[in-house]
Amino acid sequence: MSATGSRISIAESRRPVVAAAALSRFAEGGFHGTTVSDVADEAKISPAYVFKLFPGKEALFVAAVELCFAEVLEALERGADGSEGQSPGRILDAMGGAYAELISDRRLLMLQVHAQSVAEIPAIGAALRAGLASITRFAKTRSRGSDDQVQRFIAFGQLCHLVVTAGLDELPDEWAGILTHNLRHPH
Repeated sequence: MSATGSRISIAESRRPVVAAAALSRFAEGGFHGTTVSDVADEAKISPAYVFKLFPGKEALFVAAVELCFAEVLEALERGADGSEGQSPGRILDAMGGAYAELISDRRLLMLQVHAQSVAEIPAIGAALRAGLASITRFAKTRSRGSDDQVQRFIAFGQLCHLVVTAGLDELPDEWAGILTHNLRHPH
């Protein structure tokens, strides 16, 4: 193999490591509060090397969003595979349980929240929509549920985001109890 081919392979093998570092750092600081240098520090490489792999901060954030949704899909698939029944409701419930477990790691949850907050940036909005589309299509196909069932599944996922980010499951207030009723969130 040529030296150039070897360098490209090594560089390409670093992309997932840098994307994972980007996911962690952007989840913590958001798009505007995180620098490429922050991601480089997390990945233990130079900022110049990050720019060699990704043309800019937007592309780096998009890679983090794509990785986030890939991890969400893996969790939903594990949940569906472990469903105790094959009805659409049982499969969606098992997928929801797997998602609740997954977002107890706040990185994925917070990255999605941060992506929503900057979705007006075209590349980020497109990545967010692509991730939501993949989850919706997977939930529909795998569960064989109705559009209403899948919509409720996605809506409950968004409610779970709100409950976890705002700490509603820790409040004794009646209004918080209404929003958290019948939701499972591992701590």
